[in-house]
Amino acid sequence: MLSPEQLYALRNLPLAAKQVAEGFLHGQHLSRRRGVGMEFSQYRPYQPGDDLRRLDWRLAARSDRYYIRESEVDTSLTVHLLLDATASMNHRDDNGLSKLDYGRLLLAALAYLAVNQGDAVALTILRPDGLQHLPPRADPRQLTRIFHTLENATATGRFPAAAELAPLTARRQRALTICVSDLYEEDGEIDTLLTRLRTTSGEVLLLHLLARNELDFTYRGAVTFEDLETGRTLQLNADQQRRTWQEHLHGWLREAATQARRHGFEYAQLSTAEPLDRALREFLKRR
Repeated sequence: MLSPEQLYALRNLPLAAKQVAEGFLHGQHLSRRRGVGMEFSQYRPYQPGDDLRRLDWRLAARSDRYYIRESEVDTSLTVHLLLDATASMNHRDDNGLSKLDYGRLLLAALAYLAVNQGDAVALTILRPDGLQHLPPRADPRQLTRIFHTLENATATGRFPAAAELAPLTARRQRALTICVSDLYEEDGEIDTLLTRLRTTSGEVLLLHLLARNELDFTYRGAVTFEDLETGRTLQLNADQQRRTWQEHLHGWLREAATQARRHGFEYAQLSTAEPLDRALREFLKRR
């Protein structure tokens, strides 16, 4: 699989999404249920009320028993993709890739995979000036809409206010919600949104995205850090503060994972330096 920076260098989101997802389409496993379909699954004893057209008369003639032929049919799923497009997602890793760049690639690949499995896919860009929302659709043209929206997404400001998020939580539709975010928040607003979506829509998969230079604290010497959302700055000596930084970071990551699971979310931590395959595996496990 190409690295995230190689995919981004293509400057072609549809092509990058196809490159990432097609490797997973070989040997894909669709979610299935038994019913009236094309692919034979098994026999089961006849029960009063069963459709007699599904009765296997040849087997009945041989055995004097009545059996119903069951087949497997594909089940569709509604997949709701959420992208945190607040200013902190502009943070760049040492490979030059921002969290927003990685998030675009990741959600484009997930959309490609979902649409090719027959799922209805929705996309919401979470911005402070209002939500950008594409309602769920299962047709291939939805991919073009999603790619266009992701390509034009920019990261700015802080997380949307509760009033802006109300239309999302007002909908009661069963879906797998997949949120890509760095979880930088002021007062638990991301957790609050996902908790409400968990209640109204069902399963939530939280993909916690960080840059490798955050995780490994690759900085050297005197450094000035700036909060991309508030503009506040902090000066420190990176070599002296590395251990303290990493202790605080790992503590926060443990707490974030614990909090997510406590609220019923599935949680996975991702790095912008890693291939996108882990996130796709997490999706396929739930698909």
